[in-house]
Amino acid sequence: MAISDSVKQITQIRCIFFGDFHDVTGPRITVQIPDDYISRDTFTNLQNYIICKPQLREKIITINTAGHKIIGYPVHIKNERFPRNEYIFNLCFVCEEGARTAQYEPVVKKLANYLITLEMESGFASNEANRSTLKNILQQILHDLNKIGHCVIPIDEANTIHLRVVEIHDDPVDVHDHQVPVFTVPRSSFNPVHWDLTTQQILQFIDGYNHVAKIAAETDVEISLVKACIQNMVYYGVVKVIPIFQYSNVYTVTPSIRQLAYNKNLQEECRKYVAINERHLPANRDIFKLYCALAPGSTVKDVCSRHNPHSLKIDEQKLIQFGMMKGLIRRLHKFPILIGEDQGVQKQFKAYFDGLHSYDEICCKTGDYFEVIEIQFGNSSFVLFLQGMNHQELDEKVEKEPGNILLCWK
Repeated sequence: MAISDSVKQITQIRCIFFGDFHDVTGPRITVQIPDDYISRDTFTNLQNYIICKPQLREKIITINTAGHKIIGYPVHIKNERFPRNEYIFNLCFVCEEGARTAQYEPVVKKLANYLITLEMESGFASNEANRSTLKNILQQILHDLNKIGHCVIPIDEANTIHLRVVEIHDDPVDVHDHQVPVFTVPRSSFNPVHWDLTTQQILQFIDGYNHVAKIAAETDVEISLVKACIQNMVYYGVVKVIPIFQYSNVYTVTPSIRQLAYNKNLQEECRKYVAINERHLPANRDIFKLYCALAPGSTVKDVCSRHNPHSLKIDEQKLIQFGMMKGLIRRLHKFPILIGEDQGVQKQFKAYFDGLHSYDEICCKTGDYFEVIEIQFGNSSFVLFLQGMNHQELDEKVEKEPGNILLCWK
């Protein structure tokens, strides 16, 4: 993703200001872009956290107050040439209160270190004559970081400021044995040489149908390493994980399905993704109809039997993939709960019948072989690869214990 694209998705900087401690007047703002964005009263209330005591110096400090979120890195320079033998200053970024600003913290710290270097070499920050130059620098930083996410500003022959905003991702999600990784970027644009050897080894098995446990078995790679690789790819946004596709699965639409009715770009992307043949794209109306047919009580097999997706030029597996990846639909999972006597429940299943383990997870973890199931729909056949038992076999075990096991859908 280009920096300019990522910047559009992150918080904008509303103001940059430079404050210091004057030996007569005390804490003050000497330069601010734009002017008077932080009022005198606001600064007075916050000055102890901007021009700080020694305990808070050289640390990232974030303040949420008065509609602002202020990120600063207060520093001090000890030197006998200063009136009090030290110079205290802080250059702060200001965003909207409550905004996500983690991506700016290293930028603020780096900029503070640039100013320390300039002050030690030429007294740049403390010299009143340099205020107009500093104002121009902050103006360019504010503009460039908001617009393109980076800036290069020559200060003198020996010093140039280089800053870049790096997007901070959310914490990586947990990846489970029974989940299926799906690429969110075109395979042609994915360069394997940028990834570690283990990731390169499993790439060819990430096809939108193989679940994590099957990928580990096929590649003969320790499953914990496979999950770590996929988790890393999810973190960087090149892969998403979705539930295993089975015709016994039950799905339901989410409120986001409305986007498919109005968003032309999403409609076109969906048509291309779910088409059996990219030269013959399905109609938006048919795609929307199939999604709306997914509801509690109706399995994918039921929907396929009623509407015959292939006659509509739609690949139902890709239809489900796209809906899950875009949040248009969600999977309804079955969770068995043991509530009565457990005499007839096999020991290997008892631990899973606690309402915390779905059918997918139980089926994936209670076997060490792969079963191939072929399903016929008209003139077409579909092959599923399942590890351990399948949902039908698990249903049979649950039905043998009527009254002792409840099924919770969620």
